[in-house]
Amino acid sequence: MFDFRKIELSDRSEVRKRLAVSDYRGCEYSFANNCAWQRLNDSEMCFYEDFYLLKGISDGKPFLFFPAGVKKDDKGKKRILALFDEMERWFAQQGHSLVVASVTEEDLPWLKEVYGDRISYSYDPAGSDYIYNTSDVIELKGKKYHGKRNHIKRFMENDWSFTPITEDSIDECILFTTQFYNSHGDVQGSASIEQYAIHLFLMNMEELGLKGGILRMDGKIVGVTIGEQLNSDTFVIHIEKAISEINGAYPMLFNQFAKMYASGLKYINREEDMGIEGLRRSKQSYHPAFMLNKYTVRFG
Repeated sequence: MFDFRKIELSDRSEVRKRLAVSDYRGCEYSFANNCAWQRLNDSEMCFYEDFYLLKGISDGKPFLFFPAGVKKDDKGKKRILALFDEMERWFAQQGHSLVVASVTEEDLPWLKEVYGDRISYSYDPAGSDYIYNTSDVIELKGKKYHGKRNHIKRFMENDWSFTPITEDSIDECILFTTQFYNSHGDVQGSASIEQYAIHLFLMNMEELGLKGGILRMDGKIVGVTIGEQLNSDTFVIHIEKAISEINGAYPMLFNQFAKMYASGLKYINREEDMGIEGLRRSKQSYHPAFMLNKYTVRFG
């Protein structure tokens, strides 16, 4: 019934077509992310009817990301509920209860209305996406961005440039990101998986529909960033790596990337902070327009 398998680059066209129907804003609804990070949760995908289904493993137990491929109008909701009925039976055959991740605050009420006490749910703030107004990130207007403007001004006192990642610069970017990890100590666990993801991004930029930028100072790379248009109104940033010891490198990287690729879109998704305090402070300092909070719903 559900033929789950590993994600392949050749799946991109069909996956993106189904993701476009749902038009979700969460960073997990990116084919590039699904492809690059599938090692993290042992992710597998499945095409079922009009749905794009993504399944992962957490603490040894399977879970399903909220399905994509249909609009969430009345008809679409009925189809999602019918899918959940089938998925409950399929999960039970594997000896597990159905668990659905990435349920938004928009979807939680109607699921509770239908299932009542049959479901329970939890929320992990480390998994919330930071969503910014693109105009705020580009213009940095007002008192709250005073510090960011100062850091960028200091950086601009150097001989600097910001250019797109091209085929000719990929080797440089790989070398920079490898040196970045080597200089930051432990590369075990999720960090080594992130290195794999970055390498896959860089080696398949065109195939994955990704955009990238390189920040240089005195001709040397001091920052690399990668992202893509996620849905109809949002650009998502997958990777941001810069030399933090250089004053203004990170703010300059973010600002220039937004100007180059996201100016025509309303929002920028900078993904989660994963519970890392330094990331949380950095992402909060840009004053998100809102947080895209996600719940995990458990059936039975």
